[in-house]
Amino acid sequence: MNRRDFALLGAAAALPGLAEDTAIRKKLKIVVVGAHPDDPECGCGGVIARYTDAGHSVSVVYFTRGEAGIHGKSHAEAGAIRTAETERACKILGARAVFAGQIDGATELNKARYAEFDTLLASEAPDVVFAHWPLDTHADHCAASLAAYRAWQAMRRKPTLYFFEVMTNSGRQTQQFTPSIFMDITAVAARKREAIYAHASQNPDSYYPAHEQLARSRGMEIRCQYAEAFAPAWQDARFL
Repeated sequence: MNRRDFALLGAAAALPGLAEDTAIRKKLKIVVVGAHPDDPECGCGGVIARYTDAGHSVSVVYFTRGEAGIHGKSHAEAGAIRTAETERACKILGARAVFAGQIDGATELNKARYAEFDTLLASEAPDVVFAHWPLDTHADHCAASLAAYRAWQAMRRKPTLYFFEVMTNSGRQTQQFTPSIFMDITAVAARKREAIYAHASQNPDSYYPAHEQLARSRGMEIRCQYAEAFAPAWQDARFL
């Protein structure tokens, strides 16, 4: 089996609750965990839109409010600006924003922080979770990924867990990523772009083209215009 055949097999498996040829069997609760405002939109904004369009409920958990993300602004000022941008982005995608209370550029992982995030994720009662791939060039991305994974491990009723990929204008942040699930996002690509551009303080013109090219590349793997790709942590067909 070659790479293209493998990708098409992964696309055929789809994601829980998004089978192309079946009606919704159960309304699912989806949780997407990202390190900063705009990370979830970049990594799986298309899938978020597809889930909400299909009638499922999506919460996007932002590990930080992007406090260090605007040059010349204090943490409080930048956090307020980026929180407002996040709310606009989530409204575009039909999702709900949740903030985990960590600080951009100073995220912590320790017993207390793990317990705090365990409680947060459990309170969302997710059926499906998406998070950063744990190998990444940004420390906050790694921290958010590990917190999500540890919280998933702690749950008695484990949701399905998938990892997503992100980029910057200078290249991949996600490292050594080999996805096996692909989702056609062509129909919602414009909304994904709009959600990314809601983060105006981040100069989306500088990095959106890289994500668009990635989506085109993933789309070529499954013979569509735009796609997003995911690596499952654990195979589970309960919701297919």
